[in-house]
Amino acid sequence: MKAGPILRTAPSAMTQALLVIDIQHALCNGEEAAHDIDAVVERINTLSCKAHAAGLPIFLIQHEEPEGPLQYGAPGWQLDGRLTVWPDDLHLRKTATDAFHQTALHAQLKERKIDRVVICGLQSEFCIDSTVRGALAHGYPVTLVADAHSTIDNGVISAAQISAHHNATLRNLGAYGPRVTVLPAAEVSFVG
Repeated sequence: MKAGPILRTAPSAMTQALLVIDIQHALCNGEEAAHDIDAVVERINTLSCKAHAAGLPIFLIQHEEPEGPLQYGAPGWQLDGRLTVWPDDLHLRKTATDAFHQTALHAQLKERKIDRVVICGLQSEFCIDSTVRGALAHGYPVTLVADAHSTIDNGVISAAQISAHHNATLRNLGAYGPRVTVLPAAEVSFVG
């Protein structure tokens, strides 16, 4: 029996997933609408289209609280109507600012052999910051989309300043091992 050729494969590239955090009606409309939300959602939709075209998983993560507008199933809890949603998007509910805390996110990423995450959504100083740190703690390098996360003014500094501060701070985290790359949406690429 003659041996066949030896097949060599290139090392596999990192496999990415897009995490879209809290683009929910109550956080995108009315008095509590995040700063520049129309442009932020448009950028997220562009990222979603790129990730979908590359065949990568998109996680739509929704925050919920025991009462109020973010109560599970309430109109404010629903995904914002401007958000592009694909039939194969994965939906995840959370009750803490870190999307990894007491959810199946880490298990679902591992099941899909994801080893890098791209993060966007709301709010910069809460769920974005906590989820970036949670991803790093679980060993995932992170791409934080600099112009696709937002928040509201907090009475001390403006929403734009809060988001800029988190871009600068998270970019410089080094103690976790994996690092955060901060890029504008136009520079984010997806490779399946």
